[in-house]
Amino acid sequence: MLNRRNPLPRTIVGPDGLPYLRRNLREALFCDLYYQLTAIRWPLLLALLGIGFVAANLLFASAYFLDHGLKSVRASDFSEAFLFSIQAMSTVGSLTAIPTTLLANVLFTVETLAGLLLFALVAGLTFARFSRPTAQVRFSRQAVVADRDGVPCLMFRMANVRENRILEAEIRVTFVCTDVTREGESIRRFHDLKLVRNHNALFALTWTAIHPINLRSPLRGTTPDSLSAREAVIVVSLTGLDETLLQTVPARHVYRAEDLRFGVRFKDVMKHMDDGSGWVVDASLFDEVIESPFHPC
Repeated sequence: MLNRRNPLPRTIVGPDGLPYLRRNLREALFCDLYYQLTAIRWPLLLALLGIGFVAANLLFASAYFLDHGLKSVRASDFSEAFLFSIQAMSTVGSLTAIPTTLLANVLFTVETLAGLLLFALVAGLTFARFSRPTAQVRFSRQAVVADRDGVPCLMFRMANVRENRILEAEIRVTFVCTDVTREGESIRRFHDLKLVRNHNALFALTWTAIHPINLRSPLRGTTPDSLSAREAVIVVSLTGLDETLLQTVPARHVYRAEDLRFGVRFKDVMKHMDDGSGWVVDASLFDEVIESPFHPC
């Protein structure tokens, strides 16, 4: 429902990884409250829960204090009414006072019911945040452009940090840039980049994604200066099935124009063991590059 009178500007991260400030976008006051509580950071969530808990107990304690309906609580001591409210809301059972008036009993019943509901909601919200599936995928700090089998290619590297496998992993790469139409309109264009291999049945170690820059590639003829002038970014999206959790896990990374290096390639991180019985993956070389021939298409 679009019924909020005073819309506030909101900054979001767009599909190209850049911040966008949204203005005059109306939305309901408590629209998607569950989503907002699961999306905010832990310190802010804990602060909101703490403030809400204290505020609710202050409200009930004020009602108890004004009614004077608690036995064994001094009429001039608000702190004891506040402690009684905390015990009632948390349903701990060791109450320091007993409600005697009708209003005090009604408040006690309402507060107990509210405490049961609120703690159940908080428990569900906490579980939802802890059980949210995420992928621990490391992306190379930079993407490189160099020749591979005589063809100029865009390449970047990924590694599965966890000691399990991501099943049926699939990546999509999008080239985003600013263009001007014939009518003089400035727009953001999204181009899908075709990869040599965009599917990995068992993503366990490292994976180098390769996009050939041929005559059909949107990157044909680009240079570092032209990429910067067009505010170009490369968005990488990976999804797969976590072998341990059996849930779909996402990973995302953005390479900006300054993150692209031309005429270099990645060092090989895999080498044979000394006894030849297996392989060694040296993560210290993950972001290391060396010079390599590059002939623009």
